[in-house]
Amino acid sequence: MPKKAKSEDMDLLAKVKANLIITHDADDVLIKSFIVAAVDYAETFQHVATGTYTKEPMPPSTEQAVIMLTSHFYESRDGSTAGFFADSTQASQQVWNTVNMLLRLNKNWKC
Repeated sequence: MPKKAKSEDMDLLAKVKANLIITHDADDVLIKSFIVAAVDYAETFQHVATGTYTKEPMPPSTEQAVIMLTSHFYESRDGSTAGFFADSTQASQQVWNTVNMLLRLNKNWKC
């Protein structure tokens, strides 16, 4: 299976870090692991083959969903909170609702 060019991986990492307002590199390995999980979720949700987004570019709405979900994973590492900026107990559910709505835009409905 072909791998993404390192520059493409770094571009997504840079976008996630910009979304999180992170300027250090100390958590890059952790963030990359969350990116892998978010991309896996996107591919599964959209009913596309595993590894699709290592071979093909992500549609912009899918990329935004991956950025949001990765940020959510980072901010809610223990799974019990909605993230650093959450002021609502419903914030976590809203993240998932928004991510799923974005992913539906490129879902393969033929499955």
